[in-house]
Amino acid sequence: MNADSPPTQRLDKWLWCARFFRSRSLAARLCNEGRLRIAGRVVAKAHYALKPGDVLTFPYGTDIRVVRVATLAKRRGPAAEARGLYEDLALAMEKAADPAADPAIAVRESGAGRPTKAERRALERLRGER
Repeated sequence: MNADSPPTQRLDKWLWCARFFRSRSLAARLCNEGRLRIAGRVVAKAHYALKPGDVLTFPYGTDIRVVRVATLAKRRGPAAEARGLYEDLALAMEKAADPAADPAIAVRESGAGRPTKAERRALERLRGER
């Protein structure tokens, strides 16, 4: 490592130390499948040299996580220490927007579902179908 170059860490090791994955092999699998992006570019190698300031985008359960690397990990410590390794950018975007404003989310009022048999027959009588 050159003295002029900034310190780096393997991507899979940092993800494991930041407690996004239970094992380093799970973190490596996500990287090798090409499901992780750094600064918008797909990374397909677990040995990518991660630097502080890099922005990671990856699926995490049913969510998409967007985090900025704050510092590199020295060890896999407790959760409070792991939260200090990154800045969560998804919180900045705040998902608390009104769900009715997002057309991708179907919102149904209570009781507006499938009609019961009695309601269906009443509708048929109203329409003159019966």
